[in-house]
Amino acid sequence: MPISTRALLIATAIGTMLQAAMVISGHRNQSIAKLFAVGGMSLSLVAGLIYAVLVSGATTASAVVGGVIAGGLCALIGIAISYSLKDVPASLLLLGTGSSAVTGAIGGWLGSLFG
Repeated sequence: MPISTRALLIATAIGTMLQAAMVISGHRNQSIAKLFAVGGMSLSLVAGLIYAVLVSGATTASAVVGGVIAGGLCALIGIAISYSLKDVPASLLLLGTGSSAVTGAIGGWLGSLFG
């Protein structure tokens, strides 16, 4: 089950940019901050989807694993930024990363359906 480094870097970079934009916007706007949980997991799903689409023809398992990694990493970075801004507690680093890794896996699985 090979993982495409190129696709992983692209998906993680896009997901991280989106996560960073969300947490920085949420730092300034409380209505955005209220959507951190659902927004962050949705962006991780998108990162997983991007990974799977970039590696068209990959097995479902490798698309899911790539989605887990891309979704989890971009969430971890986004949550770390939010934590450094004192907008979320440290406990969210583990909980948020884990739940976002799951949605990244779902994105990878969905993306594998289009490959």
